[in-house]
Amino acid sequence: MHLTPDLAILRMQPEDGGPIPDFKAGQFTALGFRFPGEDRVTYRAYSISSPPEEKRYFEFYIKWATEPVKGKFTSALFNMKRDDVLYWRRPAGAFTIEDKKADGTIDARRLVLVASGTGVAPFISYLLHLKNIGSKRKTVLLHGVRYAKELGYRDILKKMALEDGLFKYLPTVSRPDHEMSKGWKGSTGRVETLLAAKDASSQLEDAVGEKVTPENSLFHICGYQGTIDAVISILSPLGFVTNRSKRIDGSFDVKIETYGQ
Repeated sequence: MHLTPDLAILRMQPEDGGPIPDFKAGQFTALGFRFPGEDRVTYRAYSISSPPEEKRYFEFYIKWATEPVKGKFTSALFNMKRDDVLYWRRPAGAFTIEDKKADGTIDARRLVLVASGTGVAPFISYLLHLKNIGSKRKTVLLHGVRYAKELGYRDILKKMALEDGLFKYLPTVSRPDHEMSKGWKGSTGRVETLLAAKDASSQLEDAVGEKVTPENSLFHICGYQGTIDAVISILSPLGFVTNRSKRIDGSFDVKIETYGQ
């Protein structure tokens, strides 16, 4: 399903019709093409946006790399036709839901998911999985895009937020005046603006109804390096520690995944 000419939700089903292998929400799989004239298969890793409970297909949220030139791999993906052959490898990756603290006890802190662009893909898998297992953990998704039409899964997420008081959805658009944002009446600016305090609190804190601290919230960030740097610059002064520089006891409050697709 195409959301824009260069952004789509794609599904891949095993050729033999068998079930999708077990994986954890947040993991990725490598997709591969054998290009004409090449002996080897070329692979690229993509986060899986479908939940582990979906056994019929893998779902991906992918942007077509068109600048400065069209990417060879994503061009092949976007030009695929039904029943075309695509190679794949078993799911892997450690960007999964943190449900235990360093000491082994249950981590019941609010899960705040911050994504830019297609970095939202693993979080869709998270959220659908948590819904499927009946989790009672509080979750918030902050998703920043350039244009409103790039808010993939928007309808599903709005419905989830209306039906589940434990989940909150905060989307934002950085180019609200563009034709592809026509009619947008929500928040504007990059995703990190939802975390920046205005007067006494941030939009995130207004949404959850309390001050966000390392004691009550665990962040997962997935997006461009610029997004990660901006979010960390806001969270670090508040005492949040990332998994790239854990405390002596192994604890951390922010899990990071750079995502440039």
